[in-house]
Amino acid sequence: MNDAQIECRDLWKIYGRRSAEAMRAVLNEGLSKEEVRDRFDCVLGVRNASFSVRRGEIFCIMGLSGSGKSTLVRHVNRLIEPTSGEIHVAGKRVDTMNATDLRKLRAETIGMVFQHMALWPHRTIGQNVGFGLEVRDVPQADRRRATEKALGAMELGGWIDHYPDQLSGGMQQRVGLARALAADPEILLMDEPFSALDPLIRRQLQDQFLALSAHVKKTTLFITHDLDEAIRMGDQIAIMNDGEIVQIGTPEQIVTQPKDDYVAEFVKGISRVGLVRAETIMEPLDGQQTTNRQVRVDAPLSEIIDQFLEDQSPVTVVNPDRDPVGLITIKAALTALRG
Repeated sequence: MNDAQIECRDLWKIYGRRSAEAMRAVLNEGLSKEEVRDRFDCVLGVRNASFSVRRGEIFCIMGLSGSGKSTLVRHVNRLIEPTSGEIHVAGKRVDTMNATDLRKLRAETIGMVFQHMALWPHRTIGQNVGFGLEVRDVPQADRRRATEKALGAMELGGWIDHYPDQLSGGMQQRVGLARALAADPEILLMDEPFSALDPLIRRQLQDQFLALSAHVKKTTLFITHDLDEAIRMGDQIAIMNDGEIVQIGTPEQIVTQPKDDYVAEFVKGISRVGLVRAETIMEPLDGQQTTNRQVRVDAPLSEIIDQFLEDQSPVTVVNPDRDPVGLITIKAALTALRG
């Protein structure tokens, strides 16, 4: 993909002293994660993972604990060395980089946000946020300006000279985001950044990040174990199980077209009213009579159902040029709602 900012190709990670031997056996015999553990005393962390993230996209990787999602994201900036495979970031081959180029990539191109911010208690908020710039020998006045801008973007203006213990948990999480943004990286790696927060604060930070992302258009790899969060945040979602990417798709594709029983079990309780679009459930016109009631091809299911509250006749679907392209019956809408 020409516009890919992050691309992993056939990525493998096997932990253990006999990892090379285990890798050969997996390729030749198709061993499971449990068989690798029992025969070689090794752990299969990532299994043949391939994906790409477009410029400006939020790409969510989700799965249960132990599925390999955090291991996978740490390969992107090579905090973990791959057993096999290729990693490309911003047009550069990461898995073969020398130490100097790798340090530069981490300092200038990639910002990372963890679940626990690990802010230095003896440093002010401004000193925490500006640390990456300090390491790059950016002059103090420039660091201050960049820090103030990043804190302002996270609604923390005025807190630059305070200390972490004076902030709530949600505010500290914003500091972590500001620290990643201060260096103005092209790419953000976010490993369950909101999962330790209360539900209300978590949703507020999700909203804040989505608004910020729409403005600054950072390419983001977002790790979560929460499918609701992945659907809310992601342009694309990859679902992992036992180190393997099971399915990649848009939120609508993941929910309405699960690839197997594992994915289907994940999505069975997810509401479809904000996901399913008119073009997904419409029938072709094929000479049928259009109606005066219309919805756009990208109209969500909730808007379509509203059309049937007082009138149960079919609804006409129109394209951006307002040309009729299909019809939706009440049966099709209710079937989509039921899943």
